[in-house]
Amino acid sequence: MAQAPAAPKWKRAALRAAAALSPALATALGPAPSEAAALSRRGSLSQAPLSPEVVFLIPLVGRHHVGDWQAVEARLHETLASFAAQSDPGWRALICGQDAPELPAALKQDTRITFLPFTDTVEGNDKWHKLAALCHALPTQGPQDGYAMPFDADDLLAAGAVEEMRRRRSPGGYLVESGWLLDAGSGRFARATRRSLAEPGQKPFWKLCGSCAAFRCTRDPGDAAFIAAATAHEHRMFPYLAALAGRPLAPLHQPAALYILNHGENFGARRGRVSFKARFVERFAVDEEAEARIRAVFPTLGA
Repeated sequence: MAQAPAAPKWKRAALRAAAALSPALATALGPAPSEAAALSRRGSLSQAPLSPEVVFLIPLVGRHHVGDWQAVEARLHETLASFAAQSDPGWRALICGQDAPELPAALKQDTRITFLPFTDTVEGNDKWHKLAALCHALPTQGPQDGYAMPFDADDLLAAGAVEEMRRRRSPGGYLVESGWLLDAGSGRFARATRRSLAEPGQKPFWKLCGSCAAFRCTRDPGDAAFIAAATAHEHRMFPYLAALAGRPLAPLHQPAALYILNHGENFGARRGRVSFKARFVERFAVDEEAEARIRAVFPTLGA
């Protein structure tokens, strides 16, 4: 199961325009499976969730694919600790992988964290198979109503993100437009945000990292099918597909996530797609004062 290719920009524009007039008209334009799944969701959820829960979907690399399993576990511990440090406890995490990670006592006892064994035999990269398995579990283990957020096992969530999502109750979901990058090799931080006249080379966080979108989700199997179809794509497709589903993603108000690269076991490194992000960090590196503020937002970093 390879990552699904992105739709051409012209087709995205045509489908969004057609869907605004009539989903049937958009269907006649030959949408891809993910676009058809999105169109099937239009009009199904228009009201904001009353008491949303946030469920994180974490595909965990298999021990056989990495050189340092203890390093992978340590990164996962930091990720889960960033969830546990949330100012609002209304979250759960589903982890899918071949090998159940050993967790520190506090995390092991946290009933909000569930491990789902992955038993399929897959040649090569199996990240998207695991994401699909996580999505297929949503009708039984997802939120009754709330948000499902794919999250990599080496990224961190800012301490107030769950609180903001549950307080604002966006009908469609959320997008991490502003966030941080840390190059573990150099130790330097950079901010990713919308480009501006002053910084035309900037990029929003969701174009750089997959831990960027919280999709509206109930236990309706149609929601699970749509999120599975969306997450089969690169994360740059997430805002488009959510909008096509009639569930536009609202930008979170504060920088909400930290993407750590060059730590030795990055998924992107195994695909040879990290070097340009390291150059991005070098170009937009922050000063020591800003770094101290970032570390305060992510108290579990390096803990």
